[in-house]
Amino acid sequence: MSPEKLEIIQGLFPLIALLVSVCIAGWVLTTWLRIKNGYPLDGAWGQAIYPKRDDETVERVKLLTQENGQLRAELGAIKDRLQNVERIVTDSGHMLSHEIEALRDRAN
Repeated sequence: MSPEKLEIIQGLFPLIALLVSVCIAGWVLTTWLRIKNGYPLDGAWGQAIYPKRDDETVERVKLLTQENGQLRAELGAIKDRLQNVERIVTDSGHMLSHEIEALRDRAN
């Protein structure tokens, strides 16, 4: 090998080593952040490594699905109540007073 080529290689080696080190450090940091925040890890070909399916995970998904359904039902009830409140607030005062009097007459 000629001395000129050797000098070029010796000049590029620190740059290549730095680039490889930065890439590896970035990969390690990305993997750590994914683990820390609960994202699933991927294998070399994109297949999921974590989380694995087990009985505990399936049961947890069922519980979360039930809770989601309950919260949706509660949200629907709250929307209905809010519509009634908005209707009462936006109606004219005259209509509101007639409705209140009608309710009083019904109670008596």
